[in-house]
Amino acid sequence: MSSRTVIRGGLVITASDEIHADVLIEDGRIAALAASGTPAAEAFTGERTIDATGKYVIPGGVDAHTHMELPFGGTFASDTFETGTRAAAWGGTTTIVDFAVQSVGHSLREGLDAWHAKAEGNCAIDYGFHMIVSDVNQETLKEMDLLVEEGVTSFKQFMAYPGVFYSDDGQILRAMQRSAENGGLIMMHAENGIAIDVLVEQALARGETDPRYHGEVRKALLEAEATHRAIKLAQVAGAPLYVVHVSAMEAVAELARARDEGLPVFAETCPQYLFLSTDNLAEPDFEGSKYVCSTPLRPREHQAKLWQGLRTNDLQVVSTDHCPFCFVGQKELGRGDFSKIPNGLPGVENRMDLLHQAVVDGHISRRRWIEIACATPARMFGMYPKKGTIAPGADADVVIYDPNAEQVMSVETHHMNVDYSAYEGKRITGRVETVLSRGELVITEREYTGHAGHGVYTPRSTCQYLN
Repeated sequence: MSSRTVIRGGLVITASDEIHADVLIEDGRIAALAASGTPAAEAFTGERTIDATGKYVIPGGVDAHTHMELPFGGTFASDTFETGTRAAAWGGTTTIVDFAVQSVGHSLREGLDAWHAKAEGNCAIDYGFHMIVSDVNQETLKEMDLLVEEGVTSFKQFMAYPGVFYSDDGQILRAMQRSAENGGLIMMHAENGIAIDVLVEQALARGETDPRYHGEVRKALLEAEATHRAIKLAQVAGAPLYVVHVSAMEAVAELARARDEGLPVFAETCPQYLFLSTDNLAEPDFEGSKYVCSTPLRPREHQAKLWQGLRTNDLQVVSTDHCPFCFVGQKELGRGDFSKIPNGLPGVENRMDLLHQAVVDGHISRRRWIEIACATPARMFGMYPKKGTIAPGADADVVIYDPNAEQVMSVETHHMNVDYSAYEGKRITGRVETVLSRGELVITEREYTGHAGHGVYTPRSTCQYLN
């Protein structure tokens, strides 16, 4: 049974083009585009027609950094793969790349199998996996080769969280050397966790226990130092590097320097660093705990440098690092000791809208919006042009976006399984209206029409900026 959908009259926006065009979808893929009103476009026929007049027609978002059901600090991220992917769809994201976790003493395969079991049959949209490497040894290094062959082509390491995910410089170097050989991409959480732990201990000893001290001990200089060290280790290994959740202007400067030298160094930032600040961490009555994440929120003056980095392409991607914990019963674990607050913010539903607001505010162009939220993450992690664009042959992951609709962000209206919004009361312009995933309607004129199990696992090729 062939199925055809025609999207008529919208402004199709990709990373490279803007064109008033009709889009023909056939059997889950983009079959053709033609300028609206031309005989070619008028020849498009289908069982379903979607009127996108006055709207944008954009590729579904690719969020390359989420943590559904992540165990952390004695609890679990509050979104399951079912609730998290449904919320992602509501926000115009049609592909996530989540992180499978290797536990110390266990194999990569065990971790990957566990995450497949969590996700399979539960996702509303398509998904892939990165692999968190917590225990670098000879067996782990061999397994990295096997994972690359089967489509898990990126590996995350941590310079932070001693005793949990932490890798020392020797372990990092070995993994980077291996990725230089097998084509994998090392993703780095760049913070000097050993030094941070000293500052945490000293702060608590002084009685500095409130959430705002989380931001004060995780110093921007220690993010910059770790970013610099990761770049140099990657250079020694002859390997590419992708730095996750960059929050500090000093770290951006390190990345810019490396890229100016022509090194294969890439990085992302997240909406929380672009729109929130240490002012949020300092909110009274323990409200600041809602904003505890690592890397931490920075003083507001860092935001301008992050936006600049996105414009100059020293930062290539905006992901969410979606890792929600409820205020009641989860964030509250850290009352009286900020170091026990689970680290993470909800955001998978908000990213596309916040970045559209950045277009409205003049920080980035429309095409750059699609580039940093759809096309570049798809290329970075080996899914382009299947994902991240609207072109013949691409998966029909398409969002009809109303650029003029106004909304107020709130826990009352979001779909993430968390009891607060990090952007409560924020007024923004632009809203997702309809979402298709591989040609199937997941959101239909602001109604959820998708279902768990529609989303399928997506193996990935290696980073397409290195081929």
